[in-house]
Amino acid sequence: MIRMRARAFTDRWAGPAGWALALAAGAGFVGVFFAWPVAALVGRGFVDPAGQLDLSGFSDVLSRPATWTVIGRTFAQAGAGTIASIVVGLPGAYVVSRLQFQGRGLLRAWMTVPFVLPTVVVGAAFRSLLGAGGPLGFLGWDRTAIAVLVGLVFFNYAVVVRIVGAMWERLDPRSVQAARTLGASPARAFFTVTLPQLGPSIAAAGGIVFLFCSTAFGVVMVLGGRRHANLEAEIYRQTTQLLDLRVAAVLSVVQLVVIAAALLAVARLRRRSERALNITAAGAGTHRPRRADAFALAVTAIVIGLVHVLPLGSLVVRSFRTEDGWGWGNYAALATTGGRGGLNVTLWQALATSARLATFATVIAMVVALLLVCTLARPIKSRLGRRIGAVVDGAVMLPLGVSAVTVGFGLLITMNNPLGLNVDLRSSGVLIAIAQGLVALPLVVRVISPVVRAIDPRLRQSAAVLGAGPWRILRTIDVPIAARSIGLGMGFAFAASLGEFGASSFLVRPGVVTLPVAIYQLLGKQGAEHFGMAMAAAVVLGLVTTMIVVAVERIRPPGAGEF
Repeated sequence: MIRMRARAFTDRWAGPAGWALALAAGAGFVGVFFAWPVAALVGRGFVDPAGQLDLSGFSDVLSRPATWTVIGRTFAQAGAGTIASIVVGLPGAYVVSRLQFQGRGLLRAWMTVPFVLPTVVVGAAFRSLLGAGGPLGFLGWDRTAIAVLVGLVFFNYAVVVRIVGAMWERLDPRSVQAARTLGASPARAFFTVTLPQLGPSIAAAGGIVFLFCSTAFGVVMVLGGRRHANLEAEIYRQTTQLLDLRVAAVLSVVQLVVIAAALLAVARLRRRSERALNITAAGAGTHRPRRADAFALAVTAIVIGLVHVLPLGSLVVRSFRTEDGWGWGNYAALATTGGRGGLNVTLWQALATSARLATFATVIAMVVALLLVCTLARPIKSRLGRRIGAVVDGAVMLPLGVSAVTVGFGLLITMNNPLGLNVDLRSSGVLIAIAQGLVALPLVVRVISPVVRAIDPRLRQSAAVLGAGPWRILRTIDVPIAARSIGLGMGFAFAASLGEFGASSFLVRPGVVTLPVAIYQLLGKQGAEHFGMAMAAAVVLGLVTTMIVVAVERIRPPGAGEF
């Protein structure tokens, strides 16, 4: 009797009421720790000292030539970064999706590593390569628009490869074979048959890359400096240096409009891509490399060698250069706080803090993501339910696009007494973990959601006919099938949280400093000792991140999300 009552209770809460509660809990977390802080910060810019709404800031700020200069620079950087990433990414997508060769999985993992590397690591790598005394220092590209563009391609190359490659891997090869049989050359078959089929995934990848490029913060700050600041960097300057919340609020609204448009376009294109993924089974059209594949292989090798290996290799080499010559001195200095005017903590302590906070952030991201995926990825019968699900699904992506500066500063001004709980979250590292969890949440959802959506509904229907309740169906069908994707999402969440820099730079405290923030602080200090320590710390952080990505790639299941 007790077992029957327990089963009735769990089945009741695993039914529609349970799904609604799970959706409300996940959406509530995003609302409290993301939507509210962002709205609070933006709202402060439009309220005068008397507490009255004042929208005159729009006309004032948008009438300044400097504002449009920053907006134009942001669109120029994002457009150039998007085009370059797509052009160099398509050959890489072909190589990892259509060719069979030894080490293919390792190559896929290496392509993904730059995407989750901390921006300060990438900035340090390119500074060591392009700066004075670097191998390419004679080019004079340090702190130029070219350095920013290469840095944007460094990060977003993996986005194009993974999104387009996931589509390419499932294209039915018979249409290309038919075109070749009718006399079409390989180039003509690609441009007339393959490219139109890849159109939705290329557009979706382009939208996401544009989103990432337009909101890039760390790479622009480290590689471009003030001269090449985009909207994100300008919001940071107006907020922290000039304390002009009105200008920051207007710029944040402009950025939100751009992000919302990009996310809407990406969501529609992603739905088209997901429907197209059912064309054939993954890997049905793969083959061993042939002479016709030489161009794609050569372009991929050149891009990886010049854009990825060269700067990271320069970083490793530079980390061994000390004031006294070559050696392990910079790594030994990681156990210290540096020279005069150095850090408040050692870099090993900063790494331990980063690992601890990343663990908490991963737990937060996984719990919220699973609550959302359990509802958003399941068939919803009512029109109202589908609309609510679409809104929540789009809102989950916003933390990737909204200014990290806006999120971090918004959390600072709202979490002194959240919801009247008489608890100040700003005095501990909990707030950093929450911010990192918000950043990792969209990645986890995009990893797990496609697998859950791909589960054959007849499996659930058969289990229900045999007497299984909703909770047992979830436990015995959904969870085992999605288990590897859950592990993959967990790994990516930890890697992304470990290297998060934007929001953490606002929320760190003297005794709670993450390693990315410590590296950025060292890069801004004078002296070869501090620069060498920053190089060594960047190598350690990059190595840890690389090991995590390679490990999780080994458990990547077929049909998993792009990341």
